Amino acid sequence: MSGSETSPRQVGTRSYGRGAAILSIGIGVTGLVTFAYFSLASYSLPEAEYGRITLLWSAMFITVSVLYRPVEQLLSRTIADHDARGIAGSRHLRVAATIQLALGLAFAVVALVLRGPIQDDLFGGSATLYWILVVGVLAYAASYFARGFLAGHHQFGLYGGLVLMEASSRCLFALAVAIGIAEGQSAVALGMVAAPFVSLAVVPPALARRLAPEPDGREADAQALDAAARDEPSAREPQFTLARGTGFAAAVLVIMLCEQTFLNAGPLLIEATEEGARGAALAGIVFNVLLIARAPLQLFQAVQTSILPHLTRLRAGGETDPFRRSVNLTLFAIAAFAACVALVMLIAGPLIMDLLFGGKFDYERGGLVLVALGMGLYLVAATLNQALLAHGRAAQASVSWALAALAFVLFLLLADFDDRVLQVQLAFAGAAAALSGSLYALYRRA
Repeated sequence: MSGSETSPRQVGTRSYGRGAAILSIGIGVTGLVTFAYFSLASYSLPEAEYGRITLLWSAMFITVSVLYRPVEQLLSRTIADHDARGIAGSRHLRVAATIQLALGLAFAVVALVLRGPIQDDLFGGSATLYWILVVGVLAYAASYFARGFLAGHHQFGLYGGLVLMEASSRCLFALAVAIGIAEGQSAVALGMVAAPFVSLAVVPPALARRLAPEPDGREADAQALDAAARDEPSAREPQFTLARGTGFAAAVLVIMLCEQTFLNAGPLLIEATEEGARGAALAGIVFNVLLIARAPLQLFQAVQTSILPHLTRLRAGGETDPFRRSVNLTLFAIAAFAACVALVMLIAGPLIMDLLFGGKFDYERGGLVLVALGMGLYLVAATLNQALLAHGRAAQASVSWALAALAFVLFLLLADFDDRVLQVQLAFAGAAAALSGSLYALYRRA
C-alpha cells in the first residue's frame, strides 16, 4: 500500500470520530434541554408537585435503564463485533428483540400487580402519573432497541437525532405550563410519555436501509473466505444464541440497576424516610443537587454509546495499543472536565443552582463541589465499564457495581445524619471512588 492510500481501518476510525462528534453535539444539546425541562417545571409548580415530577422521572428512568439498556449494549457490542469479523445475518436482532419483549411483558405484569402501592404511595394517589409511568416505560422498549441498533452500526447522527427529539418534545410540555397554555403536574408529566413515541420518527429510514434477510450457506461461506483473504478476524465464532445473549444482558442488567441506584435512589429513599410534604420537598432538593452528576452523564452518553462498539471492533481486530489509547484519552478528558466543573461549583455553585431552580432551596457550596468530584469518579467508572464489556467481562464488572451500590444504599439507610442532603452527597462521592478503583483493578487484569 502506498503512503497516499488509506486503509479501511483508518477510514473506519475517522468515520467513528466524526460520528462520535455529531453524537456529542446532539446529546450535549439534549442535556441542556433536559435542564430546561426541570427548570421550567421547578418555576411553574409548587414544591410538592415538582417533587412528584422528579419522583416520576426517577421511577421511569430507573426502570427503562435497568430493563432496556442491557439490550441496547448487547446490540451495540454484537453488531460491532459481527461487522468486524464479517459475520452477516440478523439472528442477533431476533435474539435481542425476544429478550426486550420478555422484559417489557415482565414489567407490565409487575406494574399492574403493584398498581396500588405505586399509585398511592409513590404518586400520592394520582392515576394519571401511574399510567404515564406504565405507558412510558413500555414505549421506551422500542426506543432503546433502536439506540442499540444505531450505535452498533455507527449511525451516531441518527442516534443523536433520536435523543434530541425525545428531550425537545418532552420540554414543550413544561414550556406549555410555564407560559400558561396548560397547568399542573399532569401536563408537565405527559411530556415523559410523549417523548419516546416522537423520538421513533428517526428509526424507520435506518431500519429500511439496514435490515436484510439471512444469507444462505454459500453466501456466508464466501464472506468467511473473503474475510480470511483480507487477513481479517475469522468469522467462524460460536453461534450467537439466546442463552449467550441473555447471559450478557443479565450481567448488564445488574450494572444498570446499580447505576440507577447511584443516580436516583437518593431522592426515592429521602421520600420514603421523611414524612409528608417535607419528604417530597427534600427529594426535590436532592434531585436538583444530583443533576450536577446527571447532566454530565447525559453528555457522557455520547462517549459511552460510541466507545463500546469502537472498542469492540478494536478488540476483534487484535488492536491492543489503540484500545488502550482510546481508554486513556477518555479518562484524561474526564479528569479535566470534572476539575473544571468542581472549580465552577466552588466559585458560583449556589448562585447557579438558584438561577436554574429558583430561590426555594439552599445549596451548600462544599456539597456541590463534592458531587462534582464524585461525578468525575463515576464517569471514570463508566468508561472502564465499557472497556470491560468490550473484553467480554460483564459478569466480573457487575460484581463490582453490586458491591458499590450496596454500600451506597446502606450508608443512606444506616448513617445518622441531620443534614440528609449532605448524606447523599457523601454517599455518592464515596461509592463512586470505590467503584472506579475496583473497575480499574479489573481493567488492568483484562
